[in-house]
Amino acid sequence: MPKIISVNVSLPKEIDFEGQKVTTGIFKEPVEGRIMLRYLNLDGDKQADLTVHGGPDKAVYAYPIEHYQFWRKVYPNMEMLNGMFGENFTTEGLTESEVSVGDAFQIGSSKVIATQPRMPCYKLGVKFGRMDVLKKFLASGRSGIYFKVLDEGEVAAGDPIVQIEKDHNRITISDIVRLYASDREDIKTMRRAVKVKALPEGWKHYFVEQIRQVEKKSDQRHVG
Repeated sequence: MPKIISVNVSLPKEIDFEGQKVTTGIFKEPVEGRIMLRYLNLDGDKQADLTVHGGPDKAVYAYPIEHYQFWRKVYPNMEMLNGMFGENFTTEGLTESEVSVGDAFQIGSSKVIATQPRMPCYKLGVKFGRMDVLKKFLASGRSGIYFKVLDEGEVAAGDPIVQIEKDHNRITISDIVRLYASDREDIKTMRRAVKVKALPEGWKHYFVEQIRQVEKKSDQRHVG
Protein backbone atom coordinates (compact mmCIF):
# COMPACT_ATOMS: atom_id res chain seq x y z
CA MET A 1 0.00 0.00 0.00
CA PRO A 2 1.26 3.53 -0.77
CA LYS A 3 2.54 5.43 2.24
CA ILE A 4 4.26 8.61 3.42
CA ILE A 5 8.00 8.19 3.89
CA SER A 6 8.51 11.67 5.37
CA VAL A 7 6.58 14.87 6.02
CA ASN A 8 8.65 17.92 5.02
CA VAL A 9 8.02 21.59 5.84
CA SER A 10 9.73 24.97 5.70
CA LEU A 11 8.89 28.59 6.26
CA PRO A 12 10.08 31.00 3.54
CA LYS A 13 13.67 32.14 3.91
CA GLU A 14 15.88 34.58 2.06
CA ILE A 15 18.99 33.20 0.39
CA ASP A 16 21.70 34.53 -1.92
CA PHE A 17 21.62 33.08 -5.43
CA GLU A 18 23.96 34.32 -8.13
CA GLY A 19 24.25 37.70 -6.46
CA GLN A 20 20.53 38.17 -5.89
CA LYS A 21 18.28 37.82 -2.84
CA VAL A 22 15.65 35.13 -3.33
CA THR A 23 12.84 34.37 -0.90
CA THR A 24 11.64 30.79 -1.13
CA GLY A 25 9.98 28.04 0.87
CA ILE A 26 11.44 25.22 -1.23
CA PHE A 27 14.05 24.18 1.33
CA LYS A 28 11.81 21.60 3.02
CA GLU A 29 13.10 19.35 5.79
CA PRO A 30 11.55 16.25 7.39
CA VAL A 31 9.76 16.72 10.71
CA GLU A 32 8.84 14.23 13.41
CA GLY A 33 5.44 13.48 14.85
CA ARG A 34 1.95 14.18 13.63
CA ILE A 35 1.42 17.44 11.73
CA MET A 36 -1.88 19.17 11.02
CA LEU A 37 -2.73 19.35 7.31
CA ARG A 38 -4.97 22.32 6.70
CA TYR A 39 -6.84 23.59 3.64
CA LEU A 40 -3.91 25.74 2.49
CA ASN A 41 -0.83 24.00 3.86
CA LEU A 42 0.73 21.99 6.67
CA ASP A 43 1.39 23.60 10.02
CA GLY A 44 4.91 25.00 9.94
CA ASP A 45 4.93 25.29 6.15
CA LYS A 46 4.30 28.27 3.88
CA GLN A 47 4.94 29.32 0.31
CA ALA A 48 6.83 32.50 -0.57
CA ASP A 49 5.23 33.45 -3.91
CA LEU A 50 1.50 32.80 -3.72
CA THR A 51 0.98 33.83 -7.36
CA VAL A 52 2.45 30.52 -8.53
CA HIS A 53 2.60 28.37 -5.38
CA GLY A 54 0.07 27.41 -2.75
CA GLY A 55 -3.66 28.01 -2.76
CA PRO A 56 -6.40 25.39 -2.33
CA ASP A 57 -5.48 23.43 -5.48
CA LYS A 58 -1.80 23.25 -4.45
CA ALA A 59 -2.21 22.82 -0.72
CA VAL A 60 0.19 19.90 -0.46
CA TYR A 61 2.81 18.53 -2.84
CA ALA A 62 3.89 14.89 -2.97
CA TYR A 63 6.97 13.47 -4.68
CA PRO A 64 7.71 9.74 -5.10
CA ILE A 65 10.86 8.45 -3.45
CA GLU A 66 11.12 6.08 -6.42
CA HIS A 67 12.26 9.06 -8.55
CA TYR A 68 15.22 9.86 -6.34
CA GLN A 69 17.29 7.06 -7.85
CA PHE A 70 16.82 8.58 -11.32
CA TRP A 71 17.91 12.02 -10.16
CA ARG A 72 20.92 10.69 -8.30
CA LYS A 73 22.13 9.29 -11.63
CA VAL A 74 21.51 12.64 -13.35
CA TYR A 75 23.33 14.57 -10.60
CA PRO A 76 25.67 12.02 -8.98
CA ASN A 77 27.63 14.59 -6.98
CA MET A 78 24.57 16.15 -5.36
CA GLU A 79 23.26 15.11 -1.96
CA MET A 80 19.55 14.38 -2.16
CA LEU A 81 17.62 14.09 1.08
CA ASN A 82 13.85 13.79 1.41
CA GLY A 83 12.27 17.13 0.54
CA MET A 84 14.84 17.87 -2.18
CA PHE A 85 12.12 18.74 -4.67
CA GLY A 86 10.25 20.98 -2.27
CA GLU A 87 7.70 18.27 -1.59
CA ASN A 88 5.65 18.16 1.59
CA PHE A 89 5.20 14.40 1.35
CA THR A 90 7.95 12.10 0.17
CA THR A 91 5.87 9.06 -0.80
CA GLU A 92 6.29 5.43 -1.74
CA GLY A 93 3.98 3.56 -4.11
CA LEU A 94 2.16 6.62 -5.47
CA THR A 95 3.34 7.55 -8.97
CA GLU A 96 2.05 9.96 -11.59
CA SER A 97 1.09 7.22 -14.03
CA GLU A 98 -1.14 5.53 -11.45
CA VAL A 99 -2.90 8.56 -9.98
CA SER A 100 -5.66 10.31 -11.91
CA VAL A 101 -6.76 13.89 -11.44
CA GLY A 102 -9.81 13.64 -9.19
CA ASP A 103 -8.65 10.55 -7.30
CA ALA A 104 -9.28 11.00 -3.57
CA PHE A 105 -7.23 9.56 -0.72
CA GLN A 106 -7.33 9.19 3.05
CA ILE A 107 -4.00 10.10 4.68
CA GLY A 108 -4.00 9.94 8.44
CA SER A 109 -7.17 11.71 9.53
CA SER A 110 -7.17 13.96 6.45
CA LYS A 111 -8.71 13.52 3.01
CA VAL A 112 -7.14 14.89 -0.16
CA ILE A 113 -7.83 14.89 -3.90
CA ALA A 114 -5.25 14.93 -6.70
CA THR A 115 -5.46 18.09 -8.81
CA GLN A 116 -2.42 18.53 -11.08
CA PRO A 117 1.28 17.95 -11.71
CA ARG A 118 3.98 20.36 -10.66
CA MET A 119 5.37 22.58 -13.41
CA PRO A 120 8.97 23.55 -12.57
CA CYS A 121 9.79 27.17 -11.82
CA TYR A 122 13.15 28.84 -11.23
CA LYS A 123 12.93 28.14 -7.49
CA LEU A 124 13.71 24.48 -8.28
CA GLY A 125 16.81 25.72 -10.07
CA VAL A 126 17.70 27.74 -6.99
CA LYS A 127 17.35 24.63 -4.83
CA PHE A 128 19.59 22.61 -7.15
CA GLY A 129 21.98 25.49 -7.72
CA ARG A 130 21.63 25.08 -11.49
CA MET A 131 18.93 26.03 -13.97
CA ASP A 132 19.34 23.06 -16.31
CA VAL A 133 17.22 21.05 -13.89
CA LEU A 134 14.07 22.84 -15.12
CA LYS A 135 14.09 21.36 -18.62
CA LYS A 136 15.25 17.98 -17.32
CA PHE A 137 12.48 17.94 -14.71
CA LEU A 138 9.76 18.59 -17.29
CA ALA A 139 11.22 16.19 -19.85
CA SER A 140 11.54 13.41 -17.27
CA GLY A 141 7.79 13.29 -16.63
CA ARG A 142 8.61 12.94 -12.93
CA SER A 143 6.45 15.87 -11.89
CA GLY A 144 5.11 14.84 -8.51
CA ILE A 145 1.48 15.41 -7.56
CA TYR A 146 -0.39 18.38 -6.07
CA PHE A 147 -3.37 17.73 -3.83
CA LYS A 148 -6.32 19.77 -2.61
CA VAL A 149 -7.39 19.16 1.00
CA LEU A 150 -10.97 17.96 1.32
CA ASP A 151 -10.89 17.36 5.09
CA GLU A 152 -8.25 18.75 7.44
CA GLY A 153 -6.49 16.27 9.68
CA GLU A 154 -3.22 15.05 11.13
CA VAL A 155 -0.59 13.26 9.06
CA ALA A 156 2.77 11.69 9.82
CA ALA A 157 5.56 9.65 8.27
CA GLY A 158 4.45 6.05 7.95
CA ASP A 159 0.78 6.86 7.34
CA PRO A 160 -0.78 4.72 4.58
CA ILE A 161 -2.23 6.55 1.58
CA VAL A 162 -5.60 4.87 1.04
CA GLN A 163 -7.53 5.51 -2.15
CA ILE A 164 -11.18 6.22 -1.37
CA GLU A 165 -12.42 7.42 -4.76
CA LYS A 166 -11.34 6.96 -8.39
CA ASP A 167 -12.22 9.58 -11.00
CA HIS A 168 -14.05 7.90 -13.89
CA ASN A 169 -12.36 10.05 -16.57
CA ARG A 170 -9.01 8.35 -15.86
CA ILE A 171 -6.83 11.32 -16.82
CA THR A 172 -3.58 10.61 -15.02
CA ILE A 173 -1.12 13.15 -13.71
CA SER A 174 1.29 11.80 -16.34
CA ASP A 175 -1.32 12.52 -19.03
CA ILE A 176 -1.42 16.20 -18.05
CA VAL A 177 2.38 16.46 -18.27
CA ARG A 178 2.43 14.65 -21.62
CA LEU A 179 -0.26 16.88 -23.11
CA TYR A 180 1.65 19.96 -22.01
CA ALA A 181 5.20 18.87 -22.83
CA SER A 182 4.91 16.79 -26.00
CA ASP A 183 1.52 15.63 -27.31
CA ARG A 184 0.04 19.05 -27.91
CA GLU A 185 -2.29 17.84 -30.67
CA ASP A 186 -3.93 15.02 -28.70
CA ILE A 187 -7.23 16.85 -28.52
CA LYS A 188 -9.15 13.63 -27.82
CA THR A 189 -7.45 13.32 -24.44
CA MET A 190 -7.67 17.07 -23.87
CA ARG A 191 -11.45 16.92 -24.32
CA ARG A 192 -11.59 14.26 -21.63
CA ALA A 193 -9.32 16.30 -19.39
CA VAL A 194 -11.53 19.39 -19.39
CA LYS A 195 -14.40 17.26 -18.08
CA VAL A 196 -12.50 16.43 -14.89
CA LYS A 197 -14.11 18.41 -12.10
CA ALA A 198 -10.98 18.48 -9.93
CA LEU A 199 -8.71 19.85 -12.69
CA PRO A 200 -8.01 23.55 -11.93
CA GLU A 201 -9.56 26.16 -14.20
CA GLY A 202 -6.16 27.31 -15.45
CA TRP A 203 -5.47 23.90 -16.93
CA LYS A 204 -8.96 23.65 -18.41
CA HIS A 205 -8.54 27.03 -20.08
CA TYR A 206 -5.15 25.96 -21.44
CA PHE A 207 -6.55 22.77 -22.97
CA VAL A 208 -9.61 24.49 -24.42
CA GLU A 209 -7.28 26.97 -26.14
CA GLN A 210 -5.06 24.15 -27.41
CA ILE A 211 -8.10 22.34 -28.81
CA ARG A 212 -9.19 25.54 -30.57
CA GLN A 213 -5.76 26.05 -32.13
CA VAL A 214 -5.44 22.47 -33.33
CA GLU A 215 -8.94 22.55 -34.86
CA LYS A 216 -8.13 25.86 -36.54
CA LYS A 217 -4.98 24.38 -38.10
CA SER A 218 -6.97 21.37 -39.28
CA ASP A 219 -9.61 23.58 -40.89
CA GLN A 220 -6.92 25.62 -42.67
CA ARG A 221 -5.31 22.46 -44.06
CA HIS A 222 -8.65 21.25 -45.39
CA VAL A 223 -9.36 24.63 -47.01
CA GLY A 224 -5.88 24.66 -48.54
